[in-house]
Amino acid sequence: MNIYLLVVTFNRKFLLIDCLQALLLQTLSPSKILIVDNASTDGTIETLKQNGWLEQPKIQLIALKENTGGAGGFSSGMQYAFEQGADYVWMMDDDAVPHPTALEEIMRHATPEHIYGSLAVNGEDTAWATTLLANNKTVHLKNHVPELAEVQSLPFLGFLTSKEIYQNIGLPDASYFIAADDVEYCMRAQHAGHKIFICGQSQIEHPKSDRYEANILGKKITYLNLVPWKRYYDTRNRLLIAKKYYGLKLYTQTIPSLIFRLILALRSGKNRSKQLKAFFAGFYDGVFHNTGRRHDKWDL
Repeated sequence: MNIYLLVVTFNRKFLLIDCLQALLLQTLSPSKILIVDNASTDGTIETLKQNGWLEQPKIQLIALKENTGGAGGFSSGMQYAFEQGADYVWMMDDDAVPHPTALEEIMRHATPEHIYGSLAVNGEDTAWATTLLANNKTVHLKNHVPELAEVQSLPFLGFLTSKEIYQNIGLPDASYFIAADDVEYCMRAQHAGHKIFICGQSQIEHPKSDRYEANILGKKITYLNLVPWKRYYDTRNRLLIAKKYYGLKLYTQTIPSLIFRLILALRSGKNRSKQLKAFFAGFYDGVFHNTGRRHDKWDL
């Protein structure tokens, strides 16, 4: 069984080194570790060469000529891995530090028919809010996540998928650039009959998301604080997903939710004019399906 580990990096060479060191300490040894460099400008490739990382037989570099975002990086890396004979691909960003048993724990549960994810943790907390389908409960402590539980979606952070799923539904949509590309991929998989599971004992240290909670009609909902250029992609890509999968809920849920997120962002008092610009730019491009890297075209 060939297990390929895939790390996408951009201008974070020191974080990347920490990630690679953790991958080499896995109790279950992978077949290959792929580094997809998104055209870094901070000397990432030079650092890898100077410190002998690329001389290690299990490590291979895929150097992209332009920054294609996380979506493009994961899409390119996944395609290469499966074309080279991978049975499974375990994917993450460069700021992930997997615990030594993380790969072994997730492979204890893995089957080719479904998608599995490691639990991103920050100390005793979850790095991301995690909602379990069994009780529709959002948990924030790692000890509250079962050994195996079905979820609606998973981030590309300890994300394990198989060649069978790749052959069935293809690659992540590179046109998303960043944000919600993992959500779209999970939804596409579910529509094709695959389930999404989180593995609570497969853990990856990761910076905690900048999140906050708000009450809407008595329901507590978790939101992320986003800088304007990320607000653009969050708005646009949520609209793209809703247009593709949600039907009338685009109007009854997605658009009201986006407006509410904007209101919360404006209440913080930070970068209000840019937050507004990012929202309307993302809304425009989402409606007219203008995809790819576009935040710089809007001067965000």
